[in-house]
Amino acid sequence: MFAVSVLLPLASAVLSFVFAFAVFQKWNARRSHKHLLVWGIGLTFYGIGGLSEAFTGAYGFNPVVLKIWYLFGAVLVAAWLGQGTVFLLARDKWVKLTTVVLTVASVGAAIAVFIAPVNPEYQTGAELTGKAFSVTWVRMITPFFNIYGTVALVGGALYSAYLFWRKHVLPHRMIGNVLIATGAMAPAFGGILNRFGLPGLYIGEFIGVFLMYVGFLEASRSALNTRRSMVATVPISE
Repeated sequence: MFAVSVLLPLASAVLSFVFAFAVFQKWNARRSHKHLLVWGIGLTFYGIGGLSEAFTGAYGFNPVVLKIWYLFGAVLVAAWLGQGTVFLLARDKWVKLTTVVLTVASVGAAIAVFIAPVNPEYQTGAELTGKAFSVTWVRMITPFFNIYGTVALVGGALYSAYLFWRKHVLPHRMIGNVLIATGAMAPAFGGILNRFGLPGLYIGEFIGVFLMYVGFLEASRSALNTRRSMVATVPISE
């Protein structure tokens, strides 16, 4: 149980921060690639969620830690990772519009989460859950952020993979994008298990960030003897 409730989310957090650092480094080298900055922010949220889970597993339930986890790990992470893909693939007007909407919605979500009452007698199991909130309306926020983020991130990665497959170029980037899309969906499957009382969320989160990181490394490999004009833009690879 200790491995599931502490070591597994801690491993997810460490890997998320390492991943975020690598993405921030790429952004620092190419400041015009703002999608890398947004992905780095999303991955940092991923790491904060993992740390909150590990803290709870090691020291017990804490309402403040629950709210930090719920805001960053359950609400914002998928949406901001997806927004990075929007920065990469969408037109400027849609990037500006969706960024404003997402920013306002994120601030609203933060306020809602931190004013929502928590059941002080709630006894969490091996994994954190939004069921610890005394009200149900705060849990209705999550699907809007997660659906938007998952569709954007997974859709963008699969679209890029399709472009490479159709053009028969850069197979490593096609594989990398497939891995990123698969990893992005893993936490969702873990969350479904969690809703049925099964310990799958933390496993899904670790598998998710692991696959996305491997996909990032694969998609980032240099393509020797390949003309730049043949290269399509790839999520979390530039």
